[in-house]
Amino acid sequence: MLRRMLVASLAVSVLLTVVGCQKSAQKSSPVADAVTGGPVKLFNGKDLSGWQAEGGARWVVENGLLIGTQGENNAPGDLFTKDSYDDFLLTVTWRAEWPCNSGVWFRYQSPGQAYQADILEYTNPECYSGTLYCPGKMFLAMNTDKALVHRDGWNTMKIRCEADRSRIWLNGRQVADVHDDTTATGRIGFQVHAGDEFGPMKIIVREVALQKL
Repeated sequence: MLRRMLVASLAVSVLLTVVGCQKSAQKSSPVADAVTGGPVKLFNGKDLSGWQAEGGARWVVENGLLIGTQGENNAPGDLFTKDSYDDFLLTVTWRAEWPCNSGVWFRYQSPGQAYQADILEYTNPECYSGTLYCPGKMFLAMNTDKALVHRDGWNTMKIRCEADRSRIWLNGRQVADVHDDTTATGRIGFQVHAGDEFGPMKIIVREVALQKL
């Protein structure tokens, strides 16, 4: 009889422990999801926290938007995250004031070792935003369909990097799928290109969200 009572008591204790652990897990799961799961906003819509400028371009935050323009005497420049990233899914929502020559840098190590999802209208060869550029190798993949670009509206670019594979989607259409080993990790950023012809340009960014893979 005593043995049965001890077994029953032990069973109840184990059951209460399991239930307690389940409740604890349920309470902590949103925090775990936030740390290991969903995308993180790299641009907070308020200021340039987490970013640093290089070059002479002008970068400001106005009305929740990140805006890049040439500096004095058409000075170019870049804006980079302070952190580096290797495998990720990056979502950028942007629009441009044309003529524009800009782009989203990713896995940026140096001016000669990086990738860029272009924001431009190029004539020779003809290609448009979403084109994948690599310094020293020129265009690794080209978007030749200008109809994919919302020239006067918002565009969403998704960039997915895994090992040596980089893929780009523009407004839901895949425009690049490339294997290349120029760089496996680096910063994310935006470019304002040099040149008098791009003096009126603005690159305007509403969203920069990254999910680590």
